[in-house]
Amino acid sequence: MNDIDPSVPPSGTGCVECLAGEGAGWWVHLRRCAACGHIGCCDTSPSQHATQHHVDTGHRFVTSFEPDENWYYDYADGTRASGPRLAAPQSHPVDQPTPGPAGRVPPDWRDRIKV
Repeated sequence: MNDIDPSVPPSGTGCVECLAGEGAGWWVHLRRCAACGHIGCCDTSPSQHATQHHVDTGHRFVTSFEPDENWYYDYADGTRASGPRLAAPQSHPVDQPTPGPAGRVPPDWRDRIKV
């Protein structure tokens, strides 16, 4: 699959845009672009940066960036997909809270998520 580059490391340990102050500034779960390594927040998160990255770039595949999760999602057809193991690390640090990042998640976060 030329839409996946296993050699590209993740862009960081959290959502690029949330950490830069764009959108709500916190996330529920993290997703990793399999083409370029961009880390964005999931669709349950208020800002949905992972999907916006797909819209902006056309990068088709995303994978979980959560500890102990190993799956791909194909934005093109809306289904689970399979793919190779990507460059390390495979997830955000295990001591990083979910939702995160620490200190930015509002106490009423459950009322603010998209379901």
